[in-house]
Amino acid sequence: MEADNIEYFDHRREHARTDWDNGGLPRPEWEALLGETMRRADAAGHLRYALPESVGGRGGSNLDMAVIREHLAAKGLGLHNDLQNETSVVGNFPFILMMLAKGTDAQRAEFIDGAFDGTHLVAFGLTEPEHGSDATFLDTTAVRDADEWVISGTKRFNTGMHRATHDMVFARTGGEAGDAEGITCFIVPTETPGVEIGTYWWTFNMPTDHPDVHFTDVRVGDDAVFGDVGRGLELANIFVHENRIRQAASSLGAAQYCIDEAAKYASARAPFGRPLWKNQAIQFPLAELQTEAAMLRALIRQTAWRMDRHGAMDVTDAVSMCNYRANRLVCNAADQAMQTCGGMGYTRHMPFEHIYRHHRRYRITEGSEEIQIRRVAGVMFGKQAKRRCRPARSITGERGRRGAATRSEGAGAGVGRRGRGRGARSRGPGGVGPLDGVRRCAANAVNGPEAPRRTGRRWARPAPTSRVRRAVAAPPTETGRGRRL
Repeated sequence: MEADNIEYFDHRREHARTDWDNGGLPRPEWEALLGETMRRADAAGHLRYALPESVGGRGGSNLDMAVIREHLAAKGLGLHNDLQNETSVVGNFPFILMMLAKGTDAQRAEFIDGAFDGTHLVAFGLTEPEHGSDATFLDTTAVRDADEWVISGTKRFNTGMHRATHDMVFARTGGEAGDAEGITCFIVPTETPGVEIGTYWWTFNMPTDHPDVHFTDVRVGDDAVFGDVGRGLELANIFVHENRIRQAASSLGAAQYCIDEAAKYASARAPFGRPLWKNQAIQFPLAELQTEAAMLRALIRQTAWRMDRHGAMDVTDAVSMCNYRANRLVCNAADQAMQTCGGMGYTRHMPFEHIYRHHRRYRITEGSEEIQIRRVAGVMFGKQAKRRCRPARSITGERGRRGAATRSEGAGAGVGRRGRGRGARSRGPGGVGPLDGVRRCAANAVNGPEAPRRTGRRWARPAPTSRVRRAVAAPPTETGRGRRL
């Protein structure tokens, strides 16, 4: 099937896939080919591998999926694992996992089977024109009116809305701006009055299916609530953590493909009558990339193994490490492969430009690189990564359907705000936060002061000492801090 449709994978791929006269959307023929690929993969028993047996899967683990996703991506472009829209013969279905974890019986009966037979295609609407990483500051609201909810607001990069039958819309139903609690997820039929698709944003990698979506007094019933009222970011956490570790594995696989192809080219090419690979300027960058790929492989698989045993939130910092480093690696590997292969590497007759354009977005989506580094730093310096939510009051004063306290933190939750929940404190005006410790530690190498000490839940600046006494500080103890003389 792929050989009969090679124009979607060779140098014509971007043009063959993109309907330039229809807003840059994917061509119907391309999406039909992907749909047929998924149907065949499902019939062969591969597509649902990672899902529980109760929904036709085989109960594949996170570790299984990390190995599989890397393996498929390392094979290069093809129907087995298309990079652009993440279609794969072994599927990644975060929405199904969200539905199994938080959906009602009626929602599971409707949406799980519908997701596979194509009758229910659900988009994901979290990002807004004024809010990306700061997901707890959403402007979209849902107000209770008798037995209905009235949703108003705008979502941006609401991917897949050109085909979606429903949209997962995250809206504030209670609490205050910046609170993790008080945000609710609604599954909104796209044909509901008041739902309007706006601009489709043309992106670095085309075609696009990333529009703005406007919600003007959109009315839905209680059956549209997905999960608990006020606990919507718990669903976002399931989504991003499932995607981040598998995305990291795919990025690693694509990086390894670039490294391997560049090495093959350097071995075959002989400028000036001498094999290209014999030049250290060619060897060393590829060797550095190969080394980083090997280290990331170990980290990704170890993290996936820990997720299987302890859950994603207990290894949230490791998941972020895997994701941002793997996404950075594949961009560097694609760029170096272009450089190694020279003029041919820059053409579309080699796949490196496509790999770079696709994976470059992952340094922004699913939590930007900076947000993920912040997550790692927060855990390093004592900021609790998991946030305990209180039962949230809705705009009409009602409490959530299930009031037990749970833990939740959305992508970028609490950025730049001094949160109320335990462990939610970050640096605000006049405040002192964990990242101050990072900056002071960086200054150690120049100025020599002792690293900041944590006192209770605050970060304290060390008392001044003389240069002589600072210079003869004792070696670090098992707690990681040196003693003073």
